[in-house]
Amino acid sequence: MIQRTFSIVKPDAVRKNLTGAILTEIDKAGFGIVAIKKESITKRQAEGFYAVHRGKPFFDGLTDFMSSGPLVLMVLEKENAIADLRKLMGATNPANAEEGTLRKKFAASIQENAIHGSDGEDTAAFEIGYWFAGYELI
Repeated sequence: MIQRTFSIVKPDAVRKNLTGAILTEIDKAGFGIVAIKKESITKRQAEGFYAVHRGKPFFDGLTDFMSSGPLVLMVLEKENAIADLRKLMGATNPANAEEGTLRKKFAASIQENAIHGSDGEDTAAFEIGYWFAGYELI
């Protein structure tokens, strides 16, 4: 069954002009792009998106980072999209990521790790709805 997931090319990767290379890897892995847009977000938007992490020590740094420059928001689809994207991304810490994963190739640190992907169906539904109106999902 076709499944949708949400992903962000984070500000560090956009700043380094890695968006095209990341999209190429996503395409080669068989994902279809349902919707895509490049935006700069406010700290408040980042805080709402990462509200589940409010109160954790990394929250302010994370929301500052995510609102520090343009990012690319995407809705992707394929069979097993959530699990397959998580595998393609690799471990959150690029030092622990497997060879060939996006984070091993493109990430610099745990925070500047190039890409975000939903971790479950409920999360994907929330994240897609947070950034995209229904009419934007072709």
